[in-house]
Amino acid sequence: MNKNAFFQNKTCEFFPCHSGISIDDFNCMFCYCPLYMLGSECGGNYRILPEGIKDCSDCTVCHCKDSYKLIESKFSLIVQRERQNRK
Repeated sequence: MNKNAFFQNKTCEFFPCHSGISIDDFNCMFCYCPLYMLGSECGGNYRILPEGIKDCSDCTVCHCKDSYKLIESKFSLIVQRERQNRK
């Protein structure tokens, strides 16, 4: 694994912010998920609230030890979406 692909901030008042991942494997590299903007193509475990808001509170995709690989694989899609949003 890329040594820069894993980071923990155990001094954060919210650490760990999600359950279901062992403390040793909890990755804080993406504190805020960069895949959120991809909607249904994010690859995570989300739900849509009645108000139409995407709720990712039960998703741990970006906090898993190997999350960097998944996010890196989606980066070209993120860039593509951002270019579309500029038009």
